[in-house]
Amino acid sequence: MMQALRKTGPRPEDIALQDVPRPKAGPGQVVVDVAAAGLCGTDLHILEGSYSSRPPVTLGHEVSGTIAAVGEGVDPGRVGEAVALETFFSVCGVCAGCRSGSPNMCTSRVSIGSGIDGGFAEQIVVPARNARRLPDHVPVDVGALSEPLACVCRSLFHPTPAVQAGDRVLVIGPGAMGLIAAQVARVSGGRATVLGTPADAERLDVAEILGLARAGHVDELEDDYDVVLECSGSAGGMNLGIQRVRRGGRYVQIGQRGDAVPIDLALVSFHELVITGGFASTPESWDRAMRLLDQRLVDLEPLVSRHYPLHSWQDAFDAVRSSDGVKQLICPGVER
Repeated sequence: MMQALRKTGPRPEDIALQDVPRPKAGPGQVVVDVAAAGLCGTDLHILEGSYSSRPPVTLGHEVSGTIAAVGEGVDPGRVGEAVALETFFSVCGVCAGCRSGSPNMCTSRVSIGSGIDGGFAEQIVVPARNARRLPDHVPVDVGALSEPLACVCRSLFHPTPAVQAGDRVLVIGPGAMGLIAAQVARVSGGRATVLGTPADAERLDVAEILGLARAGHVDELEDDYDVVLECSGSAGGMNLGIQRVRRGGRYVQIGQRGDAVPIDLALVSFHELVITGGFASTPESWDRAMRLLDQRLVDLEPLVSRHYPLHSWQDAFDAVRSSDGVKQLICPGVER
């Protein structure tokens, strides 16, 4: 048996640390000893019921660790390999999304941490193809942030690259997604400014560590930007973004929320804006994410704020709710 943090029912209070059987690797699968699982806003949405899940289910979809066992048909030499995990456990394989290289659009997809057991546990089982080998220089716990990086790559390169060389880029929201998006925009040749609020001082300090321009108030911004990357998921951030993107510019919605937000969509036609977004990740976006990490073009380590043992999960959730730090990691092997 092992411990796992599980959503046990539909209500927000239906969450508990439980003893569950250790997973076993079936054909084509691997069992991974979880080193770290990142806690993000989606986990809060799942807990609150504004993002669908299939309880009882172990939470956690930003996962890294070490392969502990392999099933039939998997190279036994992969045991001991440090990996980050793609989130989709299964898709139908025949719908338009799957056939066009966009399995994130499959309505039959089952994802770890919501549809099937995720990484807030000592071990997890996934298809071997989902286990992406981490570059040797990336600490295994930091590898959990590969998943948000892959999501950002989906948003910024599909259906076409959002940022061109020389673009002035405004990134709204200095959380993990915003700080990753700003780095990817910089790799694309953009000049990114990360916008936060006075309450985001700690996060904006991390932006500075990463060599990114920062702004703590809208008064510090330029009048308009070639590209706006909205990463806060807040109504204020969305409205500001639509207003600050230049005529003919591009707005990318990356941050998520569980309810509707009133937006002045008349500006889309008046200013001929291009609006795109991205949901989750794809094998292609994971390929790009792994290349960026391998080439040391994106630095994820400064984003890690604190490691929490599994039994301190409530403290980790509270830190996310209060926007404390950037990224909180739940680490089953950590006892401090």
